[in-house]
Amino acid sequence: MTAFAATPEEILQELATLRAADAPTHGGNVLSYVYDSGLAAVDELAAAAMLAVQPLNGLDPTTFTSVAAMEREVIAFLRTLLGGDDDVVGTVTSGGTESCMLAVKTARENFRGPGTPRLLAPASVHAAFHKAAHYFGLTLDLVPVDADGRAGTAAMTAAMGPNTALVVVSAPSYPHAALDPVAGIAAAARSRGIDCHVDSCIGGLVLPFWPGLPNWDLRVPGVTSISADLHKYGYAPKGASVLLTRGRDRQRHQYFATTSWPGYPVVNPTLLGSKPAAPLAAAWAIIKLLGTAGFADLAASCRRSTAALVETVAGIEGLRVVGNPTGPLFALAVDTSAPADRRIDPHHWADRLKVHGFTAQLQPAFTQADGSILPRTTHLTITPVTESRLAELKNAMVQAGDDVRGVPGIEPQQTLGAVDGPTAALLGGASAITMDSKTARQVLGALGLDGGGLPAAMAPVLALVEALPGDVTEWLLTELLAGLVEPQPLPGS
Repeated sequence: MTAFAATPEEILQELATLRAADAPTHGGNVLSYVYDSGLAAVDELAAAAMLAVQPLNGLDPTTFTSVAAMEREVIAFLRTLLGGDDDVVGTVTSGGTESCMLAVKTARENFRGPGTPRLLAPASVHAAFHKAAHYFGLTLDLVPVDADGRAGTAAMTAAMGPNTALVVVSAPSYPHAALDPVAGIAAAARSRGIDCHVDSCIGGLVLPFWPGLPNWDLRVPGVTSISADLHKYGYAPKGASVLLTRGRDRQRHQYFATTSWPGYPVVNPTLLGSKPAAPLAAAWAIIKLLGTAGFADLAASCRRSTAALVETVAGIEGLRVVGNPTGPLFALAVDTSAPADRRIDPHHWADRLKVHGFTAQLQPAFTQADGSILPRTTHLTITPVTESRLAELKNAMVQAGDDVRGVPGIEPQQTLGAVDGPTAALLGGASAITMDSKTARQVLGALGLDGGGLPAAMAPVLALVEALPGDVTEWLLTELLAGLVEPQPLPGS
């Protein structure tokens, strides 16, 4: 067994060295994953609140009563913000994925129809619902979305059947920032006795302050639950989210309870048993600090920056914003109306944007069930701190476009042609794939992806994702990510 003997100072210095390799979490350079309010007081308060509750276990709020008090106040704030009444109850979870999974679990338990329950959602729905259907044994029905990424009321309604347990809509969707037609779809679900969940994990704490929107939250009849992440536009540390549910009896299906063992009675509202109180305390403190007016001010900053950046894209020949994005996020695609030699591939553009100091998120092209293709895009999430970097970011976006204008996007099959014959045959399905770790590492090595991480240029990697069958890509990515946390081989092994 390895013996660790270091001083606190040495340990913290090692941690600082490790952190130096991370993408920056503050300052607006990373346009996904992190949500920076730009207010030092928010971060300082969150850190102090987390430290104050560090020893607590959220498993038992009857022992640690501050946990229940903070959770009750956070739920009350979100319930008011999202249009709920006294019949709406809720839970603070560990993040958007857990909120979404619990909404699906609740609907499954509430389901009284025939056969295997089905989860109906637009193709643009967050991957958390794929995970929930897989974990909880529901059949996932994905309905193709329009070219702008928005779900269609007629198509979603037509897909509802007697074994549909839950219908999901997004406010907005993550890939394209499309606000689904919540009212129409929820009404159709309600008329059929089907639960309807609004996934507003990314929008729940910012869309209430976005002007000119139709009702999309708990004000809509037929919406039975809604999720909103506190660690996104609530500016809390990871991971904290809220799941609100209409009706106490419906919400109680979310719980797991047992006395069928000789230990203490177990009653869990979430997937976790023991859980930290720190993210909850940070979120609670930030809500106390900012209040509705403070969140409104930060949303206004996001709105100004988003509008300015969308306008910037309009002036970049060869690039376009997808659809009519709602909220402080949007996706960019190639403008096929431009001459071929003036077009900009969004993945090449994202790689160049990183060279100019900003990291955006590449999204592969996606073929829907009806054969229609959603093009490859690059996703940008805008936060309040963006406004302080707006001129620099706009300039970087323009420069990145100039750098790659006219450079053709990488065709998916090009990536297979660049590897040796046996590997290409394996990946192309010409021979049976033995999907084990050893084979995956051999394939990753042939693709140049066995170096302990991803290359600087991501366009070729995303083209590879587009080229390969989904199950092959998922197998390889699983091995790639798993390898990042495997310990070094033991001496002599």
